[in-house]
Parts: sequence; C-alpha cells; structure tokens
Amino acid sequence: MIKLRDLEYLQAIDKYRHFGQAAEACHVSQPTLSGQMMKLEEQLGLTLVERHRRNVMLTPEGTQLVKQAHRVLQEAREFEDIAKALTNPLAGDLHLGLIPTLAPYLLPYIMQDLTEALPDINFYLHENRTRVLLKELDEGKLDVLILPWLEGMEGFERYDLFDEPLVLALPSSHALADDDAITLGALKEQPVLTLEDGHCLRDQALGYCFSAGAKEDTRFQATSLETLRYMVSTGLGLTLLPKLAVGSEQSIHSITYRNFSDPQPKREIALLIRPNYTRMECVRALVASIRDSIKAVKLD
Repeated sequence: MIKLRDLEYLQAIDKYRHFGQAAEACHVSQPTLSGQMMKLEEQLGLTLVERHRRNVMLTPEGTQLVKQAHRVLQEAREFEDIAKALTNPLAGDLHLGLIPTLAPYLLPYIMQDLTEALPDINFYLHENRTRVLLKELDEGKLDVLILPWLEGMEGFERYDLFDEPLVLALPSSHALADDDAITLGALKEQPVLTLEDGHCLRDQALGYCFSAGAKEDTRFQATSLETLRYMVSTGLGLTLLPKLAVGSEQSIHSITYRNFSDPQPKREIALLIRPNYTRMECVRALVASIRDSIKAVKLD
C-alpha cells in the first residue's frame, strides 16, 4: 500500500532536486527519505529518480507520477479540511497568501480584527508574487489569497474587498509638487520609476502611465516599494504608489504625495478561493471582517 508520506517525499524531490533539501523540508533525515524512495521504486517496479553526485532529477516515469501525486495530496488535504469543517467550520489552520506590495501595508489594519473574529483559526501568512500564489492556491497549498484583481484570474472565485487608489509620489522640488490634484494627463512625457518585472503593480502602474503618455524610466527597476520610495526621496524621479503604502510616510519632507483627480487610477483588492472550496463559512467571516476593518482606513 502506497502511503501519502511517500508521495510527499516524491513531491519534495521534484521541488528541490536535492535529497538533503527535500529531507529537511519533510522533517526527516536524508537516509530515511532516500531509503523510502528506493522502497517505493521497488514496490512500483519503476525508477522514479535519477541520482547524480550533486543533484537529483525525476525520470520521465517519475515526472508523470508526481503530477498524480500532487492531485492525490491536494485531495487528501481537502478531505481533512472537510472533516475539520464538519466539527467546527471556524477552527483549524488557514494559509493566507498576499503579494509583497500589499502584505506589509494591509496586514497591520486587518490581522488583529481577524484574530478576534476567528479566535480558533491558526493563520499562516505567505508572501510571494502573484504568479506563485495563484499556482499554490490552485494546488491546494494555500486556502485564500488577498491581492489585486487581474485579467486571467477568472478561474477562481472572487470576493471584492475594497478599491485602493494609486497616488503620485514625487520629489518635493518637482514642478508638479505644488498642484493639489493632478490628472493623469500631467504625466505626459514624464519618466516614471517602476518595479522590476514580475510584480503585478508594475503592469498596472505602467498601464495607467502609458495611457497618459508617460515613459518608463529604464535606468533602474526597483525590487520593492520601499526602494521606489527611496529613489523618489533622493530626487531620482516620480512613481505611482498604492495609497496604503503611503501611510505616515507623508511626513517625509523630501517626498510629496498627490492624489489624482478623476478618473483616479486604482487597484481592486479581492479575496480569491478555489472553485468548490469547502470552508465557506470561514471565507464569509474573513470577507466580512476585512471589509469592516478597511472602513476605518482613509483611502479617499
């Protein structure tokens, strides 16, 4: 009888391509993992792993079977979730994914309320880029995501949370800094600092900027919003920042933040789950709590 633990070992080898790292991720010794994989190969009559001195890789047979292993393990996790929900739908572990341009700015506003509203939920927070989070949600590694809605996410169920405006951050010495409200058209021909590829905020910001006739400043691409903020504060250029990321930073004298007049650029923050996700009472409580928490935040 094949055990779920054997499938977890195979999945870890596929992920890390290294016996030591796979064993560490599975919380077992390397000899234990290696020996169990050999037993599984003997049981199946197949070679699943190519063993080399420096790394390992799956054989074609192993590659085909690990896909099925992913599905089996996801079904097992969902089976466990259903059982927990039957006993107490508002208890147990919940893995929540957020993107780096949202997590550090939103979590301080919502986590205390969430833990008070759902005291029997153990929250596990995961921060990563959108593409990775969507993959892990689809594979069942995450339960819910909170992130900006983008085209291509239609395969997941969506619950709208709030709209977050994008504001203009510019050096206080910039010619536009004296304008109380700025139209997107004011960015025409302006070079705009951006995040590096892979951040969904980069694509959203550039979409608004390009429609206004602005240009991307290609001299440097930031890895985080805080790097962008530093670049602006030193007079290197201007950029678009989410309103939550501004916060108390408005006190920095070298940076001026300006709201846009209508139409105001924004990103739609939503909660995503897999279709047919079983813990719907928990999802409804999450959505209600976050919506209530964000009402106290001035986003206008």
